[in-house]
Amino acid sequence: MRDIHSMLLYYIILINIASILLYGWDKYCAIHHRWRISEVSLLCIAVLGGSLGAFLGMKIFRHKTLHWKFRLGIPLIFLIHMTCLIYIDW
Repeated sequence: MRDIHSMLLYYIILINIASILLYGWDKYCAIHHRWRISEVSLLCIAVLGGSLGAFLGMKIFRHKTLHWKFRLGIPLIFLIHMTCLIYIDW
């Protein structure tokens, strides 16, 4: 059981780092008029476990903060993740 928790912890750390970087990259691309990352991809990485990273990326880079899908969706996804972690007896 301990190995599963360790693997899950590493996964959560990595996906959240990737999420912050993805939001930062998309903000950079927005500023420099480059090819953007789709909103679906940004939301998907949050759903796959990167909700904390997505939230931090939104705050750090001031990105997607005016879009209701992100302003409401990311905190909701984060709450669902926290509920799941509590449920599996983290």
